[in-house]
Amino acid sequence: MNALMSNYARYPLALVRGRGSRVWDAKDREYIDFVAGIAVNTLGHAHPAMVQAIAEQAATMIHCSNLYHIPLQTRLAERLCALAGLDEAFFCNSGAEANEAAIKLARKYFHDRGMPRHTIITANASFHGRTLATLTATGQDKVKQGFTPLPAGFKHVPLNDLAALEQAIDEQTAAVMLEPIQGEGGVHIAEDAYLRAVRALCDKQGLLLIFDEVQTGIGRTGHMFAFEHAGVRPDILTLAKGLGGGVPIGATLARREVSASFGPGSHGSTFGGNPLSCRAALTVLDVIERERIIEHVRDAGAMLRSGLESLCAQFACLAGARGRGLLLGLALKENLASDIIERAREEGLLLLPAGNNVVRCTPALNIPRDDIRQGLDRLTLALTRLGGHR
Repeated sequence: MNALMSNYARYPLALVRGRGSRVWDAKDREYIDFVAGIAVNTLGHAHPAMVQAIAEQAATMIHCSNLYHIPLQTRLAERLCALAGLDEAFFCNSGAEANEAAIKLARKYFHDRGMPRHTIITANASFHGRTLATLTATGQDKVKQGFTPLPAGFKHVPLNDLAALEQAIDEQTAAVMLEPIQGEGGVHIAEDAYLRAVRALCDKQGLLLIFDEVQTGIGRTGHMFAFEHAGVRPDILTLAKGLGGGVPIGATLARREVSASFGPGSHGSTFGGNPLSCRAALTVLDVIERERIIEHVRDAGAMLRSGLESLCAQFACLAGARGRGLLLGLALKENLASDIIERAREEGLLLLPAGNNVVRCTPALNIPRDDIRQGLDRLTLALTRLGGHR
């Protein structure tokens, strides 16, 4: 009898090892990995620098309580804040925890000022996590079924609709929380002009702006952070997924005026920012800089998107490609995502869904161009097996 809970709808596949952008199952069959742990394996599998850093750190110190100063944590905080143009960081273990911290921080900020503001406005089709607060913040009803009563204090508005956002603001509004690209929600881009207008609106209304870059951060869209495309900066920024290159770590960054509300005892995490996870994250940042990976993301993303658009011209079931960098979605005219993913897996290509009618590609940021070409060839075979040529 399987001792695992059945909360994951798993594919019939057991992966046992990986190298670069390729993985092998228990039967030693090879696959090209366009999933990368759902945008987590930034440097692919078994990158030599990651292997060495993790081994060295495991032999030195894996965990140290936050009762004490952790030099690697300080180094990582300084590095991330310098890159993001923010001032202070809190470390945790996941994107949900990072967003939970952001929600708490926004509410505490206004509480400390004696202002009754606590409502967080998010976008329809957003995804912010699986804790009670973050799934309530999520703009998808399907993730909330069976978990009532849900916490109060959240509103949802259509993405890229400034008028709807303005109408939703009232005297209890504390913050607006947005993903620059909705990964789980269908790879929908928050338009640059919209993000600039939201920044201006928050400034005018005295609200905090939170960007959830759990999936888009750390180079995935062709900038270190996706908010750079719009030329705006949030008051609070959340990161996770690709930050540790496979080692669990999340981060909440903020302006000092805001982060000051997290005084001693206000929030914490037992494992957050331990030496092992911080060493992994610092290594990811080192390799991104040393190997000029963000430039590669732009080139590889353009190549992959061009290939997806070419497929759209060949197959009638495809509606178009969207996204940025190496966070791309292949939109479908029918709910065929699961069928395409299954056929692609049979051809030796791993993909993931973003709803029923979008297939998502989130490969490692350093994926070789040849792996992109071969992956597109395998996807072409999968689509051919489904039929539907124009």
